[in-house]
Amino acid sequence: MRILVLQHLASEHPGIFRSFFARDGVEWDAVELDEGGTIPALDPYDALWVMGGAMDVWDVDQFPWLVEEKRIIRHWVRQLDKPYLGICLGHQLLADALGGTCGPQIPPEVGVFDVDVTQAGQTDPLFEGLAPRFRALQWHSVRVAQAPEGAAVLASSPLCPVQAIRAAPRAWGMQYHVEAENAAVQQWGCVPEYRTALERTNGEGAMERLQADIAAHAEGFEANAALVYRNFMRLAR
Repeated sequence: MRILVLQHLASEHPGIFRSFFARDGVEWDAVELDEGGTIPALDPYDALWVMGGAMDVWDVDQFPWLVEEKRIIRHWVRQLDKPYLGICLGHQLLADALGGTCGPQIPPEVGVFDVDVTQAGQTDPLFEGLAPRFRALQWHSVRVAQAPEGAAVLASSPLCPVQAIRAAPRAWGMQYHVEAENAAVQQWGCVPEYRTALERTNGEGAMERLQADIAAHAEGFEANAALVYRNFMRLAR
């Protein structure tokens, strides 16, 4: 198994999944698009993972490489029909690339929140074994407003109805940070766009409170990440 990972910020990496990759001998190559990285030939890769970032799906004038990234995502999912997993921005890019729409998340969803698995999610193989309601880290001010035609909405929350989608037979996106680990979240707090959203939404001292909340739910976060990883790898193979 060899995975191509598209990143948009150095600290927005596969997080806890990296330890799973190392344990299982999974090869993965990261391309840092925001630093001028170029997407390589796709043939050697078995799966495509697209991570989060501080930019928005419509910021194509400021980040023109988003246009090519969306084209690659569309080609990977529609023409190649290979496994795809998108997280946060990667979830939004999947929806946008396949004809869905994204818009502002008002208010921003920043913190640890409940996520509910939909009826479609309860029968989706990626979510097999997942509790009907679970806690997850959220950190986004953009949402998928309308899923692509034919996509199934797998999870939702009161503030963000499209928390997870299956946009094609082997293409999934999740708005919440299933990959979250405390060390990476500390780095996110140093990103101006992220810190502004956090403090505007949750007030002074929000970072310290968020760290405590993440630590309190770390065991559940890891268990859910391990479940999604195990299911994805089984489906990808």
